[in-house]
Amino acid sequence: MHIRQATAEDAFRIAEIFVFVRREKFFPIFQYEPYSFGEMQVLPVARGYLDSPGLLGRVFVYDDGILRGFIQLNGREVEHLYVEPFFRGRGIGAQLLAYAVQERGAARLWALEKNPQAIRFYQREGFCLTGEKELEEGTEEYLLEMEIGKTI
Repeated sequence: MHIRQATAEDAFRIAEIFVFVRREKFFPIFQYEPYSFGEMQVLPVARGYLDSPGLLGRVFVYDDGILRGFIQLNGREVEHLYVEPFFRGRGIGAQLLAYAVQERGAARLWALEKNPQAIRFYQREGFCLTGEKELEEGTEEYLLEMEIGKTI
């Protein structure tokens, strides 16, 4: 397996993946340029990881010589799962998620309602919609709660 704990040396690559995937997936939904192309930049995101060792300690990367994706946990919750767009379709996201569930006890996450591709992916990997939803802070968009093997 190519999954390991993230280190400070990974912060800039993690930030790069974070920024570009968020722009790709979320800008079409939120359409908020000041955040997507102003506030959200690689350097400040990387500094956020470097300045918070506890945060970096909750990140696990897929690294086979190239850091291709990462998963960030908060206890049993998956906060972020991002794979570099050029490397999608190779099972990297599934491996990261399986690692989080099997090795770290991850059991829940929130998926953006308007991101059906992500919802289908999580369902294929054993997560089920719980029926709970909440507004994404500061927006009019809903997040849907999903839990491993738990249905409404």
